[in-house]
Amino acid sequence: MLKISKKADYALMALQHIASVQFGDVTPGRVVNTKEIAEEYHIPLELLAKVLQTLAKNGLIESHNGPKGGYLLARSARQITIAQILEGIEGPLGITDCSHEKEGEPCLQREHCNIRTPLLKVQDSIYQLLSNMTLQDMLGGTPLITIQSSTAQGVAQ
Repeated sequence: MLKISKKADYALMALQHIASVQFGDVTPGRVVNTKEIAEEYHIPLELLAKVLQTLAKNGLIESHNGPKGGYLLARSARQITIAQILEGIEGPLGITDCSHEKEGEPCLQREHCNIRTPLLKVQDSIYQLLSNMTLQDMLGGTPLITIQSSTAQGVAQ
């Protein structure tokens, strides 16, 4: 099953919170500290601190030190994609182990695999979706995507 890890989940929640504070109406530009996010979303403080450090290391947020320190987005929410966030936490995205084969560790089923190409197409579609969806999209109240289904046609509502 395709699943976002807890770390990635916490990263998305934290970045959405930082963006809503940073670009919100109440106190625009205010830095957000780790404790505030952890308390707001009931996230373990130490784990969240590691997640935020990783996001800062990957250039998605900026750390501001001092007694009133915290985090700000490194660039606009419109310029940060969901793919960048997930890759910043998890590394390269892939739906199968062979998606990102390491040199010297080829897939043992490669010669006989009949699903590699179709699964790579699925992976590419997912990656394109995540690359076109931004943190800004997550802030709005509109649907992030609309799915058209051929089975939905002719269904009574």
